[in-house]
Amino acid sequence: MAEVPALAGLDTPGRALLGSLSHAMTAPAGMRVFGEGSPCKAFLIVRSGQIRVCKTGETGREIVLYRVGPGETCIVTTACLMTSTDYDADGVAESDIVAQALPLPGFMSLLAQSAGFRQFVFAAYGARIADLLLRIEEVAFGKIDQRLAAMLGERADASGLLEMTHYDMAVELGTAREVVSRQLKEFERNGWVRLGRGQMQLMDAKALAALAQK
Repeated sequence: MAEVPALAGLDTPGRALLGSLSHAMTAPAGMRVFGEGSPCKAFLIVRSGQIRVCKTGETGREIVLYRVGPGETCIVTTACLMTSTDYDADGVAESDIVAQALPLPGFMSLLAQSAGFRQFVFAAYGARIADLLLRIEEVAFGKIDQRLAAMLGERADASGLLEMTHYDMAVELGTAREVVSRQLKEFERNGWVRLGRGQMQLMDAKALAALAQK
């Protein structure tokens, strides 16, 4: 698996064991890779594509926890496998996915036998936990206007065009759609954006960047 440099630490027996116990899997863009309440059966290592991992509350509001890209693993999956519990989040393919699936017995066997594989799993787990703590800090304490301004600058293309609904932005920021719509209207009144149906044009990227950096 040359696409996963972090697995370079596996010794020859560990690499051979991973190859023999795992299998390739694919998923088209838009497919639900796993869902809340479903059993967790395999450890996934993404080789190409991206999976969005999100959580939906009782009110129906959704928040993106993180994304799993090439060479990465899902800590929700890791936690479920290690505690024998069902998924408590959803994973959706944002693009066509190619991954290596390691069923539960093989995952536990590799954890027990390969120090290199253990290092890979726990290093990925630790890094993702740190990312989640930052995410929690942003949602709990960050100002929505600054976070929205930063996201617009990151997601817009070279011409300043951003194709994204207000709902999708709310999911990314962990807030309500109405909050995002209100703030975008304020940006439009300031002359910073021009709103359209399912898209917007950044009119003053410098002003948005300045707000994001406050």
